[in-house]
Amino acid sequence: MKLRLIALAAPIAMLAACSGGNGDAEDGDDMNAASQGALNENLATDPDLANSSEEGAALSGTGNQNIPKIDTSERAIEDARSRAVQMVGGSANMDALPTAKRLGEDAADTPAMVQAARALQGPGNTNCFEKVSYSASWSAKLPAEFPIYPRGNTIEAAGSDDGSCSVRAVTFRTGVPKSDVLAFYATRADDAGYKVEHVLKGGENVLSAIDGQSAMVIYARTIPGKVTEIDLVTSKR
Repeated sequence: MKLRLIALAAPIAMLAACSGGNGDAEDGDDMNAASQGALNENLATDPDLANSSEEGAALSGTGNQNIPKIDTSERAIEDARSRAVQMVGGSANMDALPTAKRLGEDAADTPAMVQAARALQGPGNTNCFEKVSYSASWSAKLPAEFPIYPRGNTIEAAGSDDGSCSVRAVTFRTGVPKSDVLAFYATRADDAGYKVEHVLKGGENVLSAIDGQSAMVIYARTIPGKVTEIDLVTSKR
């Protein structure tokens, strides 16, 4: 398994640092070029994660490198949804997922996506994703407002608290439909004061949230077996 979002986020953050910082459409074209290039890269899986102990795996709901079968039963889905509702303070507090802005696969990233990418870098244009280490325990160190979705199975996790960088990147899977998962994160972001944008691009749903210099970005897709796969990246400052 490759943690694709780190391979995606690192060059985006570097390019955001070099783009001059005004978030106009021209910057968006450059950001899109970086995104497309990064999507074709491979990031070698750290052997320490593949051989992580069962104690560490328990933090994320997985075992060793053998990817577990995701429980897609109605019982499991409803239990996860119920827990998610409790985490936002009840069903009345669960926001509807914002309607997605549809972008062509080769379209420029939106200004909000560019801003989110910039927020993933450290002060002084530091590329925080060069500093990450891989461990299942990083999935338990996500910002409080953006935990793993209830009953989600972490596939891979990485992060860094090196210097001014406080970044997390986690890939997890769940049997809950992606619309419900994204609505949960949109609600959590809105409740925490983040500005949220939802985009559909290249066959993936992209949810970005910005609060000053802190950011959360999610790439969501449905994979065979009616399983939702989520790449979740956060930067907290």
